[in-house]
Amino acid sequence: QVQLVESGGGLVQAGGSLRLSCAASGRTFSSYAMGWFRQAPGKERDFVASISWNGGTTYYADSVKGRFTISRDNAKNTVYLQMNSLKPEDTAVYYCAVGKRGWGTSKENEYNYWGQGTQVTVSS
Repeated sequence: QVQLVESGGGLVQAGGSLRLSCAASGRTFSSYAMGWFRQAPGKERDFVASISWNGGTTYYADSVKGRFTISRDNAKNTVYLQMNSLKPEDTAVYYCAVGKRGWGTSKENEYNYWGQGTQVTVSS
């Protein structure tokens, strides 16, 4: 059974940092892209960042470019999202996902496994 478990969310002041982790189990995901998405209250889920199977290519939403960094450790079957200079508008539930292919994408339908999400709240 495939399982993705996010952790590292919490409450932080604007300008602060958080590091999210997503541990995958049930199979090896080293051949597949992984991504982070987020959903703010009352809004649709949006793409945040993706990383290719070997970590060589990353993509970011314009809203987080320069502030967030996605990385992965295939030996640990884990993907990370380092979030710096957080803003109140970053408040959302953050989800990790495993892609259907080796390269990253911003399209939700290109991901077939999803975690349950972790809450990130940024106070002003």
